[in-house]
Amino acid sequence: MSSAPQTQQKHSEWHEQWSMFADDERFLFNDWIAPATLEDFRGKAVLECGCGGGQHTSYVAPLAARVVAVDLNTADIARERNAQFKNVEFVQADIAGMELGGQFDVVYCIGVIHHTDDPDRTFASIYKHCKPGGKVIIWTYSAEGNALVRFLVEPVRKLFLARLSRRTLAGISRVITALLYPVVHTIYRLPFLSFLPYYKYFQNFRRLYFERNMLNVFDKLNAPQTRFTTLRKCHEWFSPERFEPASISIRPYAGVSYSLVGVKRAGDPSPRA
Repeated sequence: MSSAPQTQQKHSEWHEQWSMFADDERFLFNDWIAPATLEDFRGKAVLECGCGGGQHTSYVAPLAARVVAVDLNTADIARERNAQFKNVEFVQADIAGMELGGQFDVVYCIGVIHHTDDPDRTFASIYKHCKPGGKVIIWTYSAEGNALVRFLVEPVRKLFLARLSRRTLAGISRVITALLYPVVHTIYRLPFLSFLPYYKYFQNFRRLYFERNMLNVFDKLNAPQTRFTTLRKCHEWFSPERFEPASISIRPYAGVSYSLVGVKRAGDPSPRA
């Protein structure tokens, strides 16, 4: 299976992140892929675009007939954590430029497309690797609802935090996470303050354990780049020209992201996986 020449720069930050952290919150994955469900993977040939530490691979592999999990930076970590699954192949490749030699029944990309150099090119690659009649599932950070991260956290990260060691950044993330708890469990519980930024997002914060919340904070401070996806871009990607109109789902999630699902229209003659 060819992975094509690498076009995107590798970032050690991702390898360090997934060496330090793990994620086992299945309910988030279920929320992010809805209205698709894990049953959509049963017996299917599946492509995972950006497998990170392999946490989502572990949910899909027990159901799928075959999984190809691709990541430019962390395929080795995901492979080690999923060694028990014999139906999974891990490929180190740039998901925007990969050439896997076929198409898949389900192609999913959870929390990755917004971290790539060129999300449009990445989407084109995701779409190309889905067979006609197959399902594409993407979860991405939204431009809408993320002004605080876009215009405050991102500049601070670029100016100051990028120079720090990841261990130091983890310590900062732990402190920030601890400071958020009193606010999230008091002010952000008041229904008449639902207009506050990240009000819906912090509902999930209260459901997660401390280390998982810390991972969320660390991820925001660690990501080498983030290109937030607009609602307009979601509609451009998941257009009726590409997907069966009745299958298209463009759904805001927690006020800070979009869950995108669609069934690819017939007419693409590319070979299947």
